[in-house]
Amino acid sequence: MIMMQNKIYVSQNGETSKCFVCVTDALHSIPEDNQDPVTICIAPGIYHEKITIDRAFVTLEGTGKSSEDTVLTYDDYANIVMDDGMKMGTFRSYSVFIDAHDVTLKNLTIENASGDSLVHGQAIALYADGDRLIVDGCRIVGHQDTLFTGPLPPKEIQKNGFIGPKQYAPRINGRHYYRNCYICGDVDFIFGSATAYFESCTIESLKRFEDETWDHVSSPAKEDKSKPRIQGYVTAASTPEGQAYGYVFSKCRFISKDCPNGTVYLGRPWREYAKTVFADCFFGQHIHPELFHDWNKEAARNTVFYAVGNCVYTGESKPSFPQKADFVHELSGEQTDAFSKESVLCAEDGWLLSMPM
Repeated sequence: MIMMQNKIYVSQNGETSKCFVCVTDALHSIPEDNQDPVTICIAPGIYHEKITIDRAFVTLEGTGKSSEDTVLTYDDYANIVMDDGMKMGTFRSYSVFIDAHDVTLKNLTIENASGDSLVHGQAIALYADGDRLIVDGCRIVGHQDTLFTGPLPPKEIQKNGFIGPKQYAPRINGRHYYRNCYICGDVDFIFGSATAYFESCTIESLKRFEDETWDHVSSPAKEDKSKPRIQGYVTAASTPEGQAYGYVFSKCRFISKDCPNGTVYLGRPWREYAKTVFADCFFGQHIHPELFHDWNKEAARNTVFYAVGNCVYTGESKPSFPQKADFVHELSGEQTDAFSKESVLCAEDGWLLSMPM
C-alpha cells in the first residue's frame, strides 16, 4: 500500500516500495474528490517538476531539518516562445500551482529557477488560487512575479494577458495565510487579488539593475533621472472593488542585501482598488521614503487603500514617515487592530481559530 494512515511518502531515492519518486505521482494517487486530510511527506532533495495541486485537504511537507532541504523547482518563464509562436506569458510560468481549497505547504522551498527578470520576464514560483490556504515555514524564491495570490482580476488589460490555467475560471476570492516564510524577488513579486495575511515573514528585495543610474539607458519619461534607478516593487495587489481586505503584513521584515537606499517601493496598484496594509513591520533603508507608488494611475490615488501602522523604518525608535506619498495612511494603534489575523481571515467561518498553529 502506498498510502498509510493518510500519509504518502516521496523520496527521490525510492528508499522503499512505499515511496513515490516524484511529487506529481504522489498527488495523482489521491482521489480527485478527496475529502480526508492527507499529508505528502517529501524527503530532502531537489524535485525538478512542474507541480499542480488540484486535490483538497492536502498538505505537502518537507521532512528535512529546514525548508532549504526540500526544493520544488522549475524554470519556465514568460518570454519562452511556445510552439504556436506565442510567448508563454506570466500565468503559465509557475513552478507550483495550487488549484484547490484547504491546501497547506510546510517546510519547503518553492522556486522558479529561470533567473534574471530583465532577460526572462515574469516567472511565478507559487501560483496559489484557493480558499483556506496555509504556507508555513516555506521559502518562495524567484525574481519578477514570484508569488501570485489568485484569483485573476476580472479583465485583462492587454490581449492574451491572462493565458493560463484559470483564464476563464470564475473569480472566487480566497483566504491565504503565510507564516514564518521567506519570500524574495524584484518587481511585483507578491501580487494578486486574494485576501492574504503575512505573519512574521522575511521579505527580501533583489537588485535588478547593476547600473544604478539612468545614464545611457532608456527610461520612462516620468522618472527623475537625477535619482537612483528604482530597483523594484514588493507588492502589486489587485483587490476587487468592495472586497474587505487585500494584503496585510504583520510583524514582517523587509530587507535587501544590495538594493541602494530608497529604490524599492512597498507596492503599486495592479488594479485601482488595491488594498495593502503593514502593521508592526520593519523596513530597511532600501524602501523608498514615499512607501508606495501610484503606477502613474492618478485616479487610483482616490481608490486604493495603502497604510502603515506602528512600523519602524531603518531602526528609528519612533515610527514616522514624513515623506510618504499623500495617498498613504498612517494608522493609530486602534485602527491597526482592525487588521488582526482574526479580523482578516477568521470572521466568516472561524477558519484557523480551532487549528493548532
